[in-house]
Amino acid sequence: MATIIGGLGTSHIPAIGNAIHKGLQQEPYWKPFFDGFPPVREWIAAQKPDVMVIFYNDHGLNFFLDKMPTFAVGAATQYVNSDEGWGIPSLEPLKGELDLSWQIINTLIDKEFDVTSCQEMLVDHACSLPLKLFYPEGNYPVTVVPVCINTVQFPLPKAHRVYALGRAVGEAVAAWDSRKKVAFVASGGLSHQLEGERAGFINKDFDLKFMESLVSNPEWATQYSIHELVEKSGTQGIELLAWLAMRAALTVGDKPGVRKVHSNYHIPISNTATGLIALEKF
Repeated sequence: MATIIGGLGTSHIPAIGNAIHKGLQQEPYWKPFFDGFPPVREWIAAQKPDVMVIFYNDHGLNFFLDKMPTFAVGAATQYVNSDEGWGIPSLEPLKGELDLSWQIINTLIDKEFDVTSCQEMLVDHACSLPLKLFYPEGNYPVTVVPVCINTVQFPLPKAHRVYALGRAVGEAVAAWDSRKKVAFVASGGLSHQLEGERAGFINKDFDLKFMESLVSNPEWATQYSIHELVEKSGTQGIELLAWLAMRAALTVGDKPGVRKVHSNYHIPISNTATGLIALEKF
């Protein structure tokens, strides 16, 4: 069976890609953010995952407001990273893990999740930036399975429903007939709001409680309704649902515990509270 090695969570702001492109990592504005990644890269280099299952939200590249699935899973041999208009250079296509994709899709359908299966799928910065941050030299030595969660257009899935989805994905990976090592990745957040009267909203206290809960009490955020989570984290901060799914995926198996390898929190980057966490499963 496949081996689940742990989970990773990171923010995915387009400005990060621009900073990488322009070599701004050591500028005072960016340094506290980028300085968080070396310990995580060391852990990845030591663990050597073969596959990353990426929980993320699409920003209008693959899905738009006229067609917004609640949950969508990529089932392609490759995922093209296209220009979204941010000026970020497009990366080479991400290689898919087709057998695992169908393992996840079939498991989710069996567990009564109505998912959209995407045999062709574009991916945006929410998928490409985590890989660029984890493997800054490029040549990503992993295949991927993108799992898209709607955090854009209401109605949004409830937190406990997303938690159940993440756990089901973890069960699918644990049952996968493969010797490969798998890591789960959460891409998005943390608290931020880009529009309206609360534009620029950041909730540090909530963010830090949420990050701590991922280690000690993974279901903590499921006590809140979607509207409560939006109130606490902002309309775009609801991307924390991806982090919740990632953590839930680690609860499967005889040993559901995790050890925090490293975390980092920095505010603000482009009006966003940025988070980073690495959790090792044991």
